[in-house]
Amino acid sequence: MPKVGIMTQVSAPPPRGDTFLRISAHLVQRTDIASALAAVAGEISQLIPFTHADLCLKERPGWLVSYEVGIRTRWSRALTRVDASPIRDLITGKCETMLCTDAMQDSRQTFAGACSEPILSHKLRSRVHVLMKVLGQPIGTLNISHSTPDLYDEDTVKRAQHVADILSPYFHALHTAEQAQRATAVGKQAEAREELLRRGALELTQTLEQERQRIGMDLHDQTLADLTRLLRDVTGRAPLSRDELAERISETIGDLRLIIDTAVPTLLELFGFVHAVRVHLERAVGSEPVEVEVLDGTAGAIDRLDSTTRTALFRITQEAINNAVRHSGGRRIEILVDKVASNGIAIAIHDDGCGIPSNQNQRQSGLAHIRTRARLIDAKLDISSGSGCTVRVTLEDRL
Repeated sequence: MPKVGIMTQVSAPPPRGDTFLRISAHLVQRTDIASALAAVAGEISQLIPFTHADLCLKERPGWLVSYEVGIRTRWSRALTRVDASPIRDLITGKCETMLCTDAMQDSRQTFAGACSEPILSHKLRSRVHVLMKVLGQPIGTLNISHSTPDLYDEDTVKRAQHVADILSPYFHALHTAEQAQRATAVGKQAEAREELLRRGALELTQTLEQERQRIGMDLHDQTLADLTRLLRDVTGRAPLSRDELAERISETIGDLRLIIDTAVPTLLELFGFVHAVRVHLERAVGSEPVEVEVLDGTAGAIDRLDSTTRTALFRITQEAINNAVRHSGGRRIEILVDKVASNGIAIAIHDDGCGIPSNQNQRQSGLAHIRTRARLIDAKLDISSGSGCTVRVTLEDRL
């Protein structure tokens, strides 16, 4: 995104009609918000000197999207919740303008839980905020900031409001068009996901049939054969001793338990997701000197997911744990289950090991299985390798 340099002037000339005309002329030539804001940034700076300026527009209920010039910050890289925004008082109707002499010390801007890191990092002290409206309804805010404290006054607020009144209809139209384009893209993505899920369901059906055949063969070739031999030994001319019989039965039970554990995640069904994950993690680590931790920030909400989704998440977590134990060489593995925005849930599996070397084919293969399972339940998957490896799988609108 084009950037505007830090302005050095400390006072703005009186607003002139030709400045507003030039702003309008710039806008009619633009078809997207980012380039439109960059095009008028120079004209705005003639009226109000700034270090940073941005538009916050209502994206969906409870969330804002930002477009910036001057400095690129976290605000334009991700949506911001209204209740965490420094402009929440404007959006919620408590006021229509806000003037800050030093936002770094202003409780309206840097309250607990506020998304105010850019204010502190870039020392955005003087700030002026005005509402943008279309047909009398707020659509967002125009926000102008400078690193010099106590730079702006009530005259600055009036100028900013004049600018906002000119920008509002243009940016509302552009924002509506961008939302429509995104909705179209989302529709196409949904169709692609539906086709992917259809193919995934077919592959899953084939896999289940193969698994059923495998289990039948295991029971026939192993368990049934073991029981047949055991019966022959017990009823033969030289019956087994009590100790030998107990040993043989124990071995058969152990082999049968392995077949059952492979086929059905019984702990998941009986005791829930977190308990099943904790047991698997402790079994996978075994006697290795590895510290483990499983935290549930959802108060068991993950167990309210449908059985198919919960089982898929369990398998993903299993695979990530196995990868960490076998390949990371780390000394700590932690699993965090937590809620995310939009009634979502996320699971993060982190180890402090060596990360993911590009030539580690076994671990890459395991991650490929994780990606496939995530796609089948339409989950977002993030795999990062820095100080160890973190596998994070996120489901939105599922709780």
